Amino acid sequence: MAILEQPYLDLLQKIMAEGHDKSDRTGTGTRSLFGAQMRFDLSQGFPLLTSKKVPFGLIKSELLWFLRGDTNIRFLLEHHNHIWDEWAFKNWVTSSEYQGPDMTNFGLRSQSDPKFNQQYQAEMKKFDERILSDEAFAQKYGNLGDVYGAQWRHWEKRAGGFIDQIQNVIDQIKQTPDSRRLIVTAWNPEDVPTSALPPCHVLFQFYVVDGKLSLQLYQRSGDMFLGVPFNIASYALLLHMIARETGLEVGEFVHTLGDAHIYRNHFEQVKELLSRQPYDSPELWLNPAKKHIDDFEMTDIKVLDYHHHGSIKAPVAV
Repeated sequence: MAILEQPYLDLLQKIMAEGHDKSDRTGTGTRSLFGAQMRFDLSQGFPLLTSKKVPFGLIKSELLWFLRGDTNIRFLLEHHNHIWDEWAFKNWVTSSEYQGPDMTNFGLRSQSDPKFNQQYQAEMKKFDERILSDEAFAQKYGNLGDVYGAQWRHWEKRAGGFIDQIQNVIDQIKQTPDSRRLIVTAWNPEDVPTSALPPCHVLFQFYVVDGKLSLQLYQRSGDMFLGVPFNIASYALLLHMIARETGLEVGEFVHTLGDAHIYRNHFEQVKELLSRQPYDSPELWLNPAKKHIDDFEMTDIKVLDYHHHGSIKAPVAV
């Protein structure tokens, strides 16, 4: 076995030592490097961090949500995944139908006002419960629009109709594995000005050689402490699943980042993480009876021998 997270730990260390201190959209401030890259040999294990606990259930439910082409948080809530709640909640509390306490500027206020934060969490809980129990409400307020599931599986064409980029790239890997066009994109310049959060995972490309499938992700912006560990595991899982469908072995996951940053209020957490000795990486288990990405359920995906240190809490910059 191997310690696959070492490239991630090395990049954290480099950003802390050599990064540029910058302002950012959230007002928190970051230390960042531009054009960073990490490489993970997936034949040596699965790159789920061991230097802190990473909740793999959230990673696989989010990826399955994307692959379903789903854009409604109801599926996520059914699997106890709250990663995307705030975007849907914002649509609800800013609508004319909402009659509860004022939740405007809830992101910044929830960080500085404990009483408001408690009220915010209570309203969010009521919102989630209603999404799960009221289908009509879920259809109206649980939908997030053109997020990754729509972009991957239902890209809207100017002339009408849709493109299933995931199915297209699977077909191309099978038919023309040496193609240099094995690409899925999420970046639509027409949508960027009106998006609440334009896609961070701009595009990914596949590469086939010697019977192995590799994948490179270009991520325009990466929150190195909180977000990037999820991204690494998610795209490594995606690579495994598409390799299964195309009959190939797994090769490398290459993670290229535009602005790779550590938020200033994560510095102490990063120092704690870097002080820990990582364990050997776990193994990924996919149900051998499942051959197609659309067939996988939560129980068909597991990590084995996952030994890890405790979690490290850090505030989310919104």
